[in-house]
Parts: sequence; structure tokens; C-alpha cells
Amino acid sequence: MRKLFFICLAVVATLPSLAQLSKKERRDERKQRINALIKQEEEGVIAYHKHNAFGFKLTSDGYGGFFEVGRARSIKKALLFQLDISERKHGKEDKQTNPSIPTSPFIFGKINYFYPVKIGVQQQILLGNKTNRNGVSVTGNFGGGISLALLRPYNLEINDLAKGRRKLLRYESTDSTLITESPVSYQADSVLFTNSITLIRALQASGTGLGKGWGQIKVTPGLYAKAALRFDYGKYNEMLNAIEVGLTGELYSKKIPQLVYTPPKQYFISAYVSVMFGRRK
Repeated sequence: MRKLFFICLAVVATLPSLAQLSKKERRDERKQRINALIKQEEEGVIAYHKHNAFGFKLTSDGYGGFFEVGRARSIKKALLFQLDISERKHGKEDKQTNPSIPTSPFIFGKINYFYPVKIGVQQQILLGNKTNRNGVSVTGNFGGGISLALLRPYNLEINDLAKGRRKLLRYESTDSTLITESPVSYQADSVLFTNSITLIRALQASGTGLGKGWGQIKVTPGLYAKAALRFDYGKYNEMLNAIEVGLTGELYSKKIPQLVYTPPKQYFISAYVSVMFGRRK
């Protein structure tokens, strides 16, 4: 029994050193794997076959995010499959608040929230490889696909003086002040609804935020094309960390109404910069 006790004590005493050795072995194994991959890349061997990444972007007229799956075709070429969702804002949008009553800010004359949802494929070409394991590689990307314009009505909440309550109204077109509250439609006084100061003071208007209009979304299909440069600074090439700058063009099947008294557009061109994160396999 005494002998068994000393054996158990010796095993317990060696457990920390075994754990430390195991951790060191894993670290050394990872280092060897990284060095082998770097050597393969220098010899022109395809070291990675696919990657998954996500990112966020700022555009010249909004913001968004995307998810990407990449598949290598050679050491210098790959196909990129992307799902991109963003919000596009009109350059003339003017957010206002009521100076006398604490209400939520609203955008005067806004007709729709505009959410482009893009699904497409791009060709990626390696322009400059990393000079070392911690360098920066440069790739050129170009391609396109389908773009769906999701239009969510922008609602205003105003006072109904006759009934003493708040009600939701929205603009229906770009060339008039026609506003609706289902199931009633009527033509409002043009002076009242085209003068932002009068609107704020008389109706105590406020925005409704993200909670309204989702059940009234309309979809306008279209196509898009994009071209970009990507600068990948991911450590050891296992991680994909990159900054991308580029241009996107979109063409829809019909014009997109965004603001009253502003001509709607059917095509859009925007510049963007994005930051992305992912992992290669």
C-alpha cells in the first residue's frame, strides 16, 4: 500500500511537466507546419485551397457587411463567392429634430430605406506576393452578379389633431407630397409638407426607427459589377486579414425612389473601403 502511495505521488508530481511539454510540442509542431507552408509557397506550390472570411465596409453613400468564400484555382488565381448586404443613403438626406418638443430625429422627404443585397462571384489574381511571412500580398479582384434592391418605406410619426393621437404617414412618390395611412390616401397641403420648419412645428414629426415598414418591403432586381485591390497582411498566411478598396456599379430594372422632389436613379456607382477577417485552409 505504501509503495502504491509513492507511485501515485510521483505521477501527480510529473503531471505539470508533462502538460508543459505537451504545450511546447504543439507550439513546435505549429511552427514547423507554418515553415513548411512558407517553403511550399516559395516553390510555387498551392499551399491553401480555400478560405472563409467576413468584413465590414464604408461606401461613398452608406455602409454594409459581407461574407466571402474563396476557392483557389492555381497559385495566382482564385474564385471568390460573396454575399453583400448594405444600406445606401442619398447625398441630400437632411436629418432634423423638433427644437421645441423632445422627439426622435427624422429625415425630411425620405421615401424609402434602400438596402442593396448582392450575390456574386469574382476572379482574384495575385499581383504581388509577400516578401516574407509577415509581409503584404496584393491581389486584384473583379466580377459581378445579382443585386436585389430592398425598399422599406420610411414612415413619419405625426400628430393627428382631430383624433388627439399619433399616426404613421409616408411619402409615396418623388414628385408630390402624397402620403398615406392605410387604408386612406389623400393629398396633403403642399406648403405644409414641403416646408421642413412648418412640418416640425405644426405636426411635431418624429422618426419611427427600425421598427416600422418591414412588412411593406418591395424588391427591385438588378445587376452589379465591381473591381477592387486587396492588401492582405495576415500573419503567416494562415489568417486572412486584409484591407480592400474598390468601385461598385449597380443597374436596376427600374428607378429607385429615395427622396421627394429628387429625380430617382436607375444606376449607382460608389467607392468603398473594407476591412476583412478570415482563415485559410
